Amino acid sequence: MISHPDSLPDDSPQTTPIPEESMGLLLQRGGEELGLLKVRDRFTLCSPEIPVEQLEQALSIHHPRQIPRTQLVEFTVDAEHRDETMQVARDREDVAFASHVYQLKDNPATFIYLGDQLTIQFHPDTDEAKISAIETEFGLKSVRSLIGIPNTFIFQLTPNSPENPLKIANRLITRPEVLTAEPQIIVPKQPSYHPQDPLYPQQWYLNHSGGSNLAPSSHIDVEKAWDITRGNRSIVVAVADDAIDVNHPDFQGTGKIVAPKDFKDKDFIPLPSGSGESHGTACAGIAVAEENGQGIVGVAPGCALMPIRTSGYLDDTSIEELFDWAIENDASVVSCSWGAATVYFPLSLRQRAALTRAATEGRGGKGCVIVFAAGNANRPIHGTIFERGWTNELLRGPTNWLSGFAVHPDVIAVSACTSLSKKAAYSNWGTNVAVCAPSNNAPPGMWFEKTGFISTAPQVNAPTPGNGVFTTDLLGVAGYEVGDFVGSFGGTSSACPVVAGVAALVLSANPDLTAAQVKRILQDTADKIVDRDPDSQLGMRLGTYDTNGYSQWFGYGKINAWKAVQAAQKQRVQTAKVAQVLKRRNDHNLAIPDHNSRGVTSTLQITESALVQDIQVTVDIEHDFLGDLEVELTSPKDQTVLLQSRTLGVNTQLQYTYSVDNTPALKSLLNQDSFGHWQLRVIDSVPTDTGRLKSWELVIGI
Repeated sequence: MISHPDSLPDDSPQTTPIPEESMGLLLQRGGEELGLLKVRDRFTLCSPEIPVEQLEQALSIHHPRQIPRTQLVEFTVDAEHRDETMQVARDREDVAFASHVYQLKDNPATFIYLGDQLTIQFHPDTDEAKISAIETEFGLKSVRSLIGIPNTFIFQLTPNSPENPLKIANRLITRPEVLTAEPQIIVPKQPSYHPQDPLYPQQWYLNHSGGSNLAPSSHIDVEKAWDITRGNRSIVVAVADDAIDVNHPDFQGTGKIVAPKDFKDKDFIPLPSGSGESHGTACAGIAVAEENGQGIVGVAPGCALMPIRTSGYLDDTSIEELFDWAIENDASVVSCSWGAATVYFPLSLRQRAALTRAATEGRGGKGCVIVFAAGNANRPIHGTIFERGWTNELLRGPTNWLSGFAVHPDVIAVSACTSLSKKAAYSNWGTNVAVCAPSNNAPPGMWFEKTGFISTAPQVNAPTPGNGVFTTDLLGVAGYEVGDFVGSFGGTSSACPVVAGVAALVLSANPDLTAAQVKRILQDTADKIVDRDPDSQLGMRLGTYDTNGYSQWFGYGKINAWKAVQAAQKQRVQTAKVAQVLKRRNDHNLAIPDHNSRGVTSTLQITESALVQDIQVTVDIEHDFLGDLEVELTSPKDQTVLLQSRTLGVNTQLQYTYSVDNTPALKSLLNQDSFGHWQLRVIDSVPTDTGRLKSWELVIGI
């Protein structure tokens, strides 16, 4: 192992004060400041000591709605009386907390609710006395430290807190001892895709030999993979969704169900409690339905199922609980066919940490394979679209789109292709898509809390040919269709568990693989399907591949189960010793372009050809706000590893060594050929602050 000291410098950066009028209208999240609007006709109260009915009478307010998993109650009022009523509520001793309801500026279709917690990341040199002083000054109560991020703590507001968590976070972010301060927000989870296509009673997406609306090889070639493995019970696929009918015959068998959990009803029986909860059962069937001589067969029928019913909300606590449960109960794969019900959703510090923790610490340190659906709006998972023609001008003009879960570097983001090997009309796309998988075809749409499910604009009037996905449904008449199965399921919701099932087969063939290695295998073995036709809604053509073999519509291609399992079987963990150390350094001082997704790239060349057994990267970067930056390393094989995400807050100097010990993603570069050009890229995606890449060094053990 190569040994180098790691160091982060001591500094006390100065930040520009936030104008007082903006204190309550800026949300600190994911290293960004997001503008907010106050919803005119509603607010929330927290009053654990008094029944809601008494509050209604005392304040002359109506239409209460409990926000799940919180003590918040939302009230709808006449807009002109909102502030007056809120003040009356705040003056009552039995009201612990009263807050506006917010919307994201320029994306006003989703309501955002304030919780009563703050996450604060302090400068490494901040001592306990200073932290305690801040805690007292703002009336905070320490809850716990945030595992995985040094000097970071979760605090709860108390009756002594002088302001709401938005304002406190904005005041703290200007302090030199604070790197990041984020209030917890509560955003509803986007309900899942509703199938519309007619029943197609065959699982064509697994294997087929042709037929109506079936292009050659539009399936995942799973039968050949099954010749190697049909899955092993030791490999557990967690399906996190609305609810899962664990009584379905296709989820029966010795050891089939492992560690069920219901975070909505807070028990261990994740069954649906009402209508409209068929989605999870359909997803679970695609991934792991048992081979039992009846019903259907999942992609990985021999693997176990961990059914998880989510809370329905995407607050920090819900995400932490979900992925901590997966870690604690040895989930191998986590399948997530959902996203936030909003246009722009960067992950919070706690949410990013929860995903990273699962992807690096799960499975005894090998990492859980985390799979997310890209979404069904036909929009980039990270990018800008000039919107026009939306119902009631819901969106218009240049609009930034971001799906924080799908762009997380430890996640496998899955887009959808059709039974005709074309892009699904609804499928989201972009440079963060890893692979695609077969699903149905339909016009694009999206669910907002304010509007319900609506079509994205402009209206798609062209045909959307393609077959639906056949899978399990709620038993009886309660599901999508009468009976125990549905033939018209689809969306990236369906594509996601296909990939999760293939990942489970890969781990069944080689359980020693890390999560990063599984992702790489799935990408390297994918089929390069091509769609040269323009998109029927936006007119763009992104269905071909660049020189790196990458397509924004399909990622690295359509998942191929047989090729992936073959590759996993051939790849064996080798524990070779480092015989020689290669060092290269680049001291060319480069400006980092501001607000530029391409960033700046610096190159080092290795002339020796040998297998990489160890690797370290040391960087020296100076920047006005390091929280704006991402740092990536690309190998000669064009494999990119994210070394540094946007978690450094207001720090201004980065002198740090990334190794396989502190950056597990680097393990995916081991056993590659060292020969060729190695590239370091630094990206500043946020306007205003600037900086320079002063130098970097690459040390490779061969």
